Amino acid sequence: MDLNTLRQFLVVARLEHLSRAADELRVAQPSLSRTIARLEGELGTPLFDRAGRLRLNDTGRLFREHVERALGELDAGRRAVAEAAGEGFGTVRLASETFLTFTGPLAAYKRAHPDVEVELHQMPAADMARSLHAQEVDLCVASQPIPADGLESAELLDEEVWLATPLGHPLAGRTSVSVDELAGRPFIAAHRGHWQRRLIDRLFAARGLVPKIVCEGDEVSAIAELIIAGLGISLVPALARASASMAPVSWITVDSPDCRRTVTLYWGAGRRLSTAARLMRAAIRDWDWPAGGPSERR
Repeated sequence: MDLNTLRQFLVVARLEHLSRAADELRVAQPSLSRTIARLEGELGTPLFDRAGRLRLNDTGRLFREHVERALGELDAGRRAVAEAAGEGFGTVRLASETFLTFTGPLAAYKRAHPDVEVELHQMPAADMARSLHAQEVDLCVASQPIPADGLESAELLDEEVWLATPLGHPLAGRTSVSVDELAGRPFIAAHRGHWQRRLIDRLFAARGLVPKIVCEGDEVSAIAELIIAGLGISLVPALARASASMAPVSWITVDSPDCRRTVTLYWGAGRRLSTAARLMRAAIRDWDWPAGGPSERR
């Protein structure tokens, strides 16, 4: 059971598709299939169900957790040795649902530490806990709760989420609006699983309603342009109001105490972070998010 076999297993487990895994790994599919079969033979049990399409089974999921932790520890050890050998602060790996609001602290961090290599990973919140436990990333920032077992966290921001409409919209000029008044109105929303879409669905479901989604996609940055174009309305966090691209819209308070977003920074509990990661954690945690600048706190 060598490291290459384990890394190949993780790719197959993630994709649950041999040919796509072979393409990503740049190996022949028959060779990859034999590698997985040998691994299962060594373990004495199947890791995948093969009825119909390939599916990771319960045993495979259990094994994947251990492999991710083992390989994560090896990678962490390699980076720790490199840092101890005097090869600089190393690398920091940060994951977030979006980096639109991170340009300020990231730019400040890079100016202060130009030799640090910063890796940014955009991922859904549902994948963050696993990535932290597997040490694929050092830090995660999420706008919705993630499983906190074995993790530490720091709240960065709790802010109101506003309704944004085109300037000529019938609701434009209102100071507040109820969720019931939004029923049947066309919404522009992020994809399912994103914090903004979860918030929309939760607000409507609490009143026995279903939102009318006319546009759903991964390009969250395009939401502002679609609102301005008059294609619909959407929920937008207060932090985005400072963005120039959001200026020509009408901002309306949603009459619900639950229409808020909490942004939280997560990292592995009891895990030794590299110097680069510790500096990044401090930079993000100490950033003055409402003001959009460095905090006076040190």
